[in-house]
Amino acid sequence: MVKESREGDETEDSEECPKHAKFLWQPFLRQLYVCTVCTSIYFVLGLCFGAPTVLIPQLKKEANLTGKVTMTDDMASWLSSVLGYSSMPWVIILPILTQYIGRKIPFLIVTVLTIVSFIVFYCSTSALHILISEILQGVTLASNMTVLIVIIVEYSSPRYRGVFMMIESSIFFWGVWIANLTGTFSHWRNIAIIAFVCCLYSLTAVIMPESPSWLAMNGRFEECAKAHHWLKGYDKDSEEELESLIKSQKEYLRKCASRAKSTSWYKLRIIKETVTAKGFHQPLLLSMAVMSLYHFSGKLVCSMYAVVLITQITANESAAYTGMLILDAVTILGMQVGCVLSKLINRRTLLLSSSALGITFLFTISLYLYLIHLKVIVENNIISIVLLTSFSVAITCGPMIMPSTIFGELIFLRYKSSSLLILTLFSEMLMATVLKLSPLISETFTLPGSFLFYGISSSIFAFILYKYLPETKDKTLQEIENYFKESHEMEEDAAKAFINEKPDNYDTQKC
Repeated sequence: MVKESREGDETEDSEECPKHAKFLWQPFLRQLYVCTVCTSIYFVLGLCFGAPTVLIPQLKKEANLTGKVTMTDDMASWLSSVLGYSSMPWVIILPILTQYIGRKIPFLIVTVLTIVSFIVFYCSTSALHILISEILQGVTLASNMTVLIVIIVEYSSPRYRGVFMMIESSIFFWGVWIANLTGTFSHWRNIAIIAFVCCLYSLTAVIMPESPSWLAMNGRFEECAKAHHWLKGYDKDSEEELESLIKSQKEYLRKCASRAKSTSWYKLRIIKETVTAKGFHQPLLLSMAVMSLYHFSGKLVCSMYAVVLITQITANESAAYTGMLILDAVTILGMQVGCVLSKLINRRTLLLSSSALGITFLFTISLYLYLIHLKVIVENNIISIVLLTSFSVAITCGPMIMPSTIFGELIFLRYKSSSLLILTLFSEMLMATVLKLSPLISETFTLPGSFLFYGISSSIFAFILYKYLPETKDKTLQEIENYFKESHEMEEDAAKAFINEKPDNYDTQKC
């Protein structure tokens, strides 16, 4: 029935194709609009992460002037890490909403709640009030890997998807830098005004259509075609992508309909099939390795505790604020370089080469600080800042901007909700724990030992990705799915061939 209606549409569209060919820029601009709506929330999330870096010193100074103890070290560590823990409930809620009611409505819910959280932030008069506002901002962090990534991946064409995903990662650090810049030269409350303006722009998402992938997954193929044409136009590549999407989802729905769904045993069997399917756990495990590389690189810790870290290295607080802004600016520069390189180099090559370079700088900084500690060399502020900025550029070109791109492409459409739920829980818990424990790691291992710890940890995950991560650049989501399916089928064929071709004297007991 849908096929007949599509054939009818194709006869009409064949006459209109020349008309649409004149406006090939329209699909790009529409996809760019959707991207900017999402990246404005990423920018706000960067403001959330950057705010504690500058507001904690300001609150401590205010406490010293008034004589009131309102900012303890424990409270400061909670202000830097509570976002991860407060996102946990939303990590469960948002994937459920995106599964059953679509992508657009959950995004609007996130935007409204983010506005409320920054109203509380602006009206805060103590560290406790700020802590409450950051707990409310947990929904913003949870949307990072649940709603926002899904929208950018599903709404964009393969040719633009990689760049859009790189942009959202760099926009996050633009938010961190703007928050640090604002808090350095003005009162920290002004950060809330910037966030409020960005959220108002995100509310314009009410005009964009629902995700074509979600509509196809729910059997609404005519609406899917309409949304897909609005977003991606009528060119040959777009039509082939639409045809492949509808065909694969029809086949999947047909398989689901052919099974009996009445018993609880059936549901348990479906869960078992999902968990054991290589198309589920292979992309998920690779995505977890990418996120682990992201957090164990130590870059996020350096950004959150930039003032404290640079003060420890240089023993100069005024230089620490200058170094923080330089470090953030270089981080953004590295991300822009990474975005350019992503169009020239394969994703896998860029991720692994930049990771190797960043890990080399981690070991170099550790050795440098150890030599200073042993009084073999004299500490030099310029060398310290150069080493930190070099590390930042290397890490931001790959591991900091590519995780969302890679796992957004790797995870199968049919497993997206469950996979993103697990991955987001893992990532947010890991991030919050690393940020919470980083002062303890620094105290236990000393500063040189901390860099050595991050260097060894990130090396392990970089090696895992070198061994197992496939290339995804310029491939449709269906082509990436087919890669995992084909690799699984090749393994099965190889196993069957091995069994069939074993020699007569083959000792099965010995094997």
